[in-house]
Amino acid sequence: MIYRVTVGDREVAVDLSGGRVLVDGDEVVADLETVGPGPVHSLTLDGRAIRIDANRTGDGRWLLALDGEQIEVDAIDERTALVRELAGAAGGRSGPKPVVAPMPGLVVRVEVAPGDLVHEGQSVAIVEAMKMENELVAEADAVVVAVLVEAGQTVEKDQLLVDLKAPESDESEDEADG
Repeated sequence: MIYRVTVGDREVAVDLSGGRVLVDGDEVVADLETVGPGPVHSLTLDGRAIRIDANRTGDGRWLLALDGEQIEVDAIDERTALVRELAGAAGGRSGPKPVVAPMPGLVVRVEVAPGDLVHEGQSVAIVEAMKMENELVAEADAVVVAVLVEAGQTVEKDQLLVDLKAPESDESEDEADG
């Protein structure tokens, strides 16, 4: 099976067929083992052992903790990639994505209020999970429609935290002028 793996703005092809691992056509020696009942895994990559906490945050999306650093990864097979491309071409959901909890945790801080204009990459909320604070950000410029949580509240994976809508053209022009 071939997967498209995206980390940041870099995409690689990972081929797991034929009992070997190819990354963009180059063979690597890799072994992945689950450690205990939780999300902890041990990855041995070309002889180097790496501890990974892997938490699924959505369809093909993962939040990985490697040596205290959090990395968002999108890993989908070719079929799922094609379905996403076709859905995008057909229109899909318009507007900014709502902010949801990537995993169960505790809301440490909410940094927006209904009516606020937020910009792509702006912090919206901080959720603590697995003793790490996770900054949740707006994926696009948006207006906060509703804040559905408060500091101190526990949340479940995929729980809606902040609902967003696309800014109206005059709101974004006013913000740019002011």
